[in-house]
Amino acid sequence: MRRELSPFEVLSLYPRHDYTLQGLFDSRACAGPERPCLLFEGRTWSWAELGKAIADTAAMLHERGIAKGDRVGMMAVNSPVQPVLLFALARIGAILVPVNPEFGVAEARYVLHHAGVSAVVCSRDKLEVVTAAIQGVERAPWLALVDGATGEAPNLWDTLARSGPARLPPPPCAEDTCAIIYSSGTTGFPKGVMHSQQSFVLTGEIHVARTRAQPDERTLCVLPMFHVNALFYSLAGSIACGGCLVVAARFSASTFWRLAAETGATQVNIMAAISTILARRPRSEFVASHRLRLVYGAPFTQEAMDVLLKEFGVERVIEGYGMTEIPGALSVPYDGPYKLASMGKPDMHPDPARPWTEARIVDDAGRELPDGATGELAVRIPSIMQGYFRDPEQTAAAFRDGWFLTGDLARRDADGYYAFVARKKDIIRRRSENIAGAELDRVMAEHPGVAEVAAIAVDSDLGEDDIMAVVVAKSGARLTAEEIAFWCRERLAPHKVPRYVVFVDALPHTPTHKVAKHVLKEDTTLRARSVDLQGGRA
Repeated sequence: MRRELSPFEVLSLYPRHDYTLQGLFDSRACAGPERPCLLFEGRTWSWAELGKAIADTAAMLHERGIAKGDRVGMMAVNSPVQPVLLFALARIGAILVPVNPEFGVAEARYVLHHAGVSAVVCSRDKLEVVTAAIQGVERAPWLALVDGATGEAPNLWDTLARSGPARLPPPPCAEDTCAIIYSSGTTGFPKGVMHSQQSFVLTGEIHVARTRAQPDERTLCVLPMFHVNALFYSLAGSIACGGCLVVAARFSASTFWRLAAETGATQVNIMAAISTILARRPRSEFVASHRLRLVYGAPFTQEAMDVLLKEFGVERVIEGYGMTEIPGALSVPYDGPYKLASMGKPDMHPDPARPWTEARIVDDAGRELPDGATGELAVRIPSIMQGYFRDPEQTAAAFRDGWFLTGDLARRDADGYYAFVARKKDIIRRRSENIAGAELDRVMAEHPGVAEVAAIAVDSDLGEDDIMAVVVAKSGARLTAEEIAFWCRERLAPHKVPRYVVFVDALPHTPTHKVAKHVLKEDTTLRARSVDLQGGRA
């Protein structure tokens, strides 16, 4: 049995780098250019092949006028395009703006206009949405497709084939922004979270520590690459350990175990709902010959934990905590002790000389609270975001005295483990995505038959939250739950559509006439009175 290398030993296998994406990639590629670097739908890309695709893409984008600081949108399901585009843009100092491929025109328009994109790469089935969404952008963005070509959008790979010799600008710096990831906030409009190249690289190295990733690791990526988890944990962690990323176009419960076994995947990052779904799927889908040794995610139920460890033979399940703004913040230590549903402890970098997460629990005045007390979790971390794009007010409001305020209520026990209590802000957590209740309120309030409405989080049987719409209909209006759901489906991504709808005569209000959502959440009768759009009356 081979000896497991420590995280520091893994990083020490490779030459030092400059904490740019290109520097990280080159330091790992030189250890064996023909080693597998990425697997996708039966094709294996070596480090040399992926490196060439990155260099060619960077040169082509540079020749087309994409320059340092420019933003480029990406709207498609997972494929090798996301890693290639991210690293190629980073090489020329440009910035990737990943967009949820489930977004409709209105949601995509906000992100692409706010980001001020110079180009958009998308799949053919998203071209109509993208074309409509970019109408009115001051400089019409260049479009390219990943799977075909039309008169208005060439194929990205064909464009590469027609490009001349690679000509690249001077190398970027570690502090240059490499990604803007839009994350819902309490204002009802997404905020563009800016991350530097160094933040991406550091988070990848942290993931090596939290999962003990080895040089021959095969990380299965089933989460969407518009999300910080897939990009900063799966992708960055795979590159940082010098391993191989196994890319799935999307998560499929019925084929999960077959894919894991066929590709030799050794670890996977998932969200709470996926763990519950897998635990409840028919055992005929399970493939015992899989090599998955570790599952990372949160928060797991006791049911999911028992099935993963005892039935499915996974060696370790690691829970952690992070946000788009602070990736790689906390996790349960690899060697334990394990505490179910814990956020864990502040993470440590593989290099003990490099500082990492500091965390504390504070009251509303910013005073630190003792163990056992509930307060807001505040964090300081080297991988902290650079700020919210074009939003200095929200950026300033997110910090107090250099500490990032997470908006999550938590408490710390005597062993230094943190436990999540509740969300201080009006955020609903569904399918590993943050959804602003204010956004849902605004969209549903635009319905001509709605007088007032509030979206609240309710417990989901898959973990995390489900969405309930509490609706006051206008006098004389004959609204149904199905009409509310249809209205939302036409204007919002599927994961934002309420599962439950309940009609009430009036909503409770605070003295300043804001809807008192905390009162609604305490009303245990609402669920029983609601319509469950997945199964009739709740």
